[in-house]
Amino acid sequence: MAMPTAHSGEELIELQQKLARVQSLLEAARRVHATIRLDDVLAGVLEIAAKELEADGAFFVSASPQWQVRTSTYGEVRDDWSRWTESAEMPGYASAILPGERGETLAHLVICRREPLSMEEADFLEGLALQSSLAIGNAQHHEKTLEWERVKMDLDAARAIQRSLLPHSVPETAGYSISFRSTTCYEVGGDYVDAVQLPDGRMMIVLADVAGKGFASAMISTTFRSSFRAIAGTGVPLDQMAERLNNLHWQEGVEARRRYVTAILMCLDPVNHVAEVVNCGHNPGFVVSGGERLRVGASGPPLGMLPGRTYEIEYVPMPEGSQILLYTDGLTEVFYEDEEFGEDRLMELILDSPTPDLLDRVWQTLTRFARGARQTDDMTALYLSRTAIPLRAGGETA
Repeated sequence: MAMPTAHSGEELIELQQKLARVQSLLEAARRVHATIRLDDVLAGVLEIAAKELEADGAFFVSASPQWQVRTSTYGEVRDDWSRWTESAEMPGYASAILPGERGETLAHLVICRREPLSMEEADFLEGLALQSSLAIGNAQHHEKTLEWERVKMDLDAARAIQRSLLPHSVPETAGYSISFRSTTCYEVGGDYVDAVQLPDGRMMIVLADVAGKGFASAMISTTFRSSFRAIAGTGVPLDQMAERLNNLHWQEGVEARRRYVTAILMCLDPVNHVAEVVNCGHNPGFVVSGGERLRVGASGPPLGMLPGRTYEIEYVPMPEGSQILLYTDGLTEVFYEDEEFGEDRLMELILDSPTPDLLDRVWQTLTRFARGARQTDDMTALYLSRTAIPLRAGGETA
């Protein structure tokens, strides 16, 4: 039997050392992946690097502001540790790259110790950096997931609040039917519809569309609601209301002006059967009155775009069977491939006689036209019709 040589004994010791280093790396990887909190991962990696490699200290270096804020040193490091690449004195620095998903350098894991690293130690540091990169990626993904969950909860709450600000029921007006419908393309939107009964029996109605979509537009929509309701209660003429709303929005500042508001204001007089309408840079309102189909166009720019602008009232007679459809451009700008639904198609949906389910028909038609394509804008509409001639005291018709 061959006797073991000194050379084979040295090889055995070397293999045992390599095995121990691999086991240490496996244990280090287990510890690194044992937590999902990013701060804990970063701190744990530095501690493992310093202790396993018998270093005086360890730290991360990265150009990312996020890393500079969140990471710190571990152990004892020199005051000029941030200039580690310029140092050639002992105790020296050894480093390994933390690679990103696309091969980019996320950071450097750096240790400070008195002797240079052996080949096995350098391999350990490189392996630890690789495992650290994976663990940090998982922790960052976890943080983003938690952040998105918080954002989603806030958006759900904002959506509920915005829906609660819409009128839960439209005030009843004898001889008239009023309905509205609103859907947003995101959790919240910039469309707004409202109806307010005045003490003298008239009804103030508004349909508005804040420029843009999403949360910023929803905030402006809420502010606009407060302004509209406050001014509507004063009973000022419709053109003056538009002027006040315009100036108030302009005074909110530059950011608010970028979120200007197109709107149609309407005041219904159910006794004299007249609707006053002011269009502020909005899509034309559709009117069916006395057998004619009309469009009420804009008499001025959107609210909040230019200060000191004036607006004009258009008077719409409301004989029996009259209908008014107000809508935001989300309805007319529904597309199928490159074809737009458009105003003409929407106008054609208004029948010669009032129908209480008109808005249901509109939404069904838009869904069929788009062939299931995703909604890309907020969609809101209000439908007003004179359905019957109410009786006055004594049985006389109005």
